[in-house]
This record gives sequence, C-alpha cells and structure tokens, in this order.
Amino acid sequence: MSNVEEKLKEMGYSLPPPPPQGGNYIPAYRTGNLVFLAGVVSRRADGSYITGKVGRDLTVEEGYEAARLCALNSLANLKAAIGDLDRVVHFVKVLGMVNSDPEFNSPPAVINGFSDLMVDAFGDRGRHARSAVGMATLPGGVAVEVEAIVEVKE
Repeated sequence: MSNVEEKLKEMGYSLPPPPPQGGNYIPAYRTGNLVFLAGVVSRRADGSYITGKVGRDLTVEEGYEAARLCALNSLANLKAAIGDLDRVVHFVKVLGMVNSDPEFNSPPAVINGFSDLMVDAFGDRGRHARSAVGMATLPGGVAVEVEAIVEVKE
C-alpha cells in the first residue's frame, strides 16, 4: 500500500474500485508526465450516487461530501493508470462542476470537498489550480462531477 493510501486510511477512507465508464471514453490519458483524468461523479463505493441540486435538494455540506466521493473515484482511476499514488508529483488543475439550483452561488465551497481531501492526502502536492462552477444539470442528476490533470513521475 502506498504512503498516500496509508494516509487516506488514517483519514478513514479507502479507495473504491475504479468507477465503471459511462460512455465511449477512457478514464485517464497519459501524455508525457501528465495524466488527464476524465470527469468522475459523486458515486459511492456501493454503486449508489449522491443526486440532486445543491442549494435546493442538498446542503453545501452534502455537496462537499459528494465532492469528496469524486476525489476518491478520481484517485481510483489515477491508481489504475499509474499503479502507485506515490508517483504523483503534483495535482495541476481541477475542474469541479456542481449541479446547482439557479440561485446557488457557492460552488467553490462544495468543490472544497475535493480540494481539501487532496491536500490532506498529498500535502502541498495536492494543491492545485481550480475552477468550480455551477451547472444546470449533470449526468444522471448527480450532485458533483470533477475532472483533473495530474503531474506524475516518469
């Protein structure tokens, strides 16, 4: 088990199996030392989803937890692509999308669930540039979807 996975375990988390693909794409694409992770949604390890609009059906706190699920699913895909999470040099860029009520104006507070988990697990290597945006809808009505670009060791 990698040091990062040990840290996650100390935090009370374990990596789920990589989520199933929902279409004609690949979960991760590596070019050089960058891995582009496809968007993952707020899917629990048991296969159920956190669904609904944040600001109407879900609180910011529930959205935050949905974003944490996205972080764990992203890490599962990343591990499948590179074999060992200790090979991560740095999280470069994150795009967090929140299924939001039209009046909801705090997507960054939701996506902090993803960002906080990465910083807690990776330290400064988990800090990243980020966009956090509200969306009219997301696939299957899920609460959150996140994609990322990660720098890894050769």
